[in-house]
Amino acid sequence: MRIKTLPYSQTLVDLPKAGQFILGHQSDNEIVVYQAYNSSIADFALQNQYLGGTAFNYNRMSWIKTNFLWMMYRCGWAENENQERILAFWIAKSDFGKILREAVFSSYNPTSYETHEKWKDELTNKEVRLQWDPDHGPFGNKLERRAIQLGLKGKVLETFGKQQIKLIEDITDFVMRQKQHLDNNQLDKLTVPVETVFRTTNSELNKKLGIQ
Repeated sequence: MRIKTLPYSQTLVDLPKAGQFILGHQSDNEIVVYQAYNSSIADFALQNQYLGGTAFNYNRMSWIKTNFLWMMYRCGWAENENQERILAFWIAKSDFGKILREAVFSSYNPTSYETHEKWKDELTNKEVRLQWDPDHGPFGNKLERRAIQLGLKGKVLETFGKQQIKLIEDITDFVMRQKQHLDNNQLDKLTVPVETVFRTTNSELNKKLGIQ
């Protein structure tokens, strides 16, 4: 696994406790996003290093997450139906920024849009949906910090799935090992990916999307 890890306890020291942050595993030029799939989709993606095959539907919206524990909450630590395989996608930060520039809040946010009509117009014409949701701890407890998830559809999803992905890793075995520690109440043994705060270089975009 190319992803570097550290003890979960260290994240309690390093990461912000509250606010809206994009937390992700990063290299100098890339950032990791996660998604959970069934084995048919995952096997094709791993073999071909892009999203496709008969099981993957490009006509549906696909939600990606940057935060590992938020992904674990959403997929039940790889135990939810059709979410038994966890894939990590390495993409260029510049491409991730392009996705963020197309992002529109799923519901109207008056601090980000001058009028309700302008938000509706962007909602109609842009292909990325943004939601800030409560982040969660290892056992599913809500945190004061909020995590981002991005819903991709149309050309944006196709570009992501077929062109922007640099590497696809299957981290399911890693996830299952960590889940065993939780099942045994051994939080001191829990290991998670190293995550740091990501912001775009566009301060106006950060402000509009609520990125702190």
